[in-house]
Amino acid sequence: MTAAADGGVTVFMVGMRINRPLAVRSWWPVFTAMPRMLRELSGDRESGMLGFRLLNGGPRVLYVVQYWSSHEKLTAYASAQDREHRPAWTAFNRRARRAAGAVGLWHETYVVPAGAHESVYVSMPPFGLGAATGVIPVGRTGERAAARLRLGPSPQG
Repeated sequence: MTAAADGGVTVFMVGMRINRPLAVRSWWPVFTAMPRMLRELSGDRESGMLGFRLLNGGPRVLYVVQYWSSHEKLTAYASAQDREHRPAWTAFNRRARRAAGAVGLWHETYVVPAGAHESVYVSMPPFGLGAATGVIPVGRTGERAAARLRLGPSPQG
């Protein structure tokens, strides 16, 4: 099986690292903000978030991989005054000034054009992009990764 995403996709990864475990008042609001945002986004099909996966990045590190229909929808959500993200970001910045370094945040955004992503799932339930967009048989998009990527010939040398 392969992901049924035939257009472009935006992959957004965001996470936190608890730098000072005893500074619970600094990291707990960050820890609880993301589930609120994910609930809000999951309940709004027009938001542009296609799906997400929560991951453990090791001791004191948690992160989320999100799949979005476009970078524009992601940035619209991030800047919307009436959604969960802006108040959470404002509150984090206020707390960060009082307890500098108690909790770390990071994010990465990848805008992937149509034809520039490839996936395969063997003996797996839908996962990652496939869970976000649904899956279709591999043969419908090409038997080999190169055919599914549709990037064209690469330069020699």
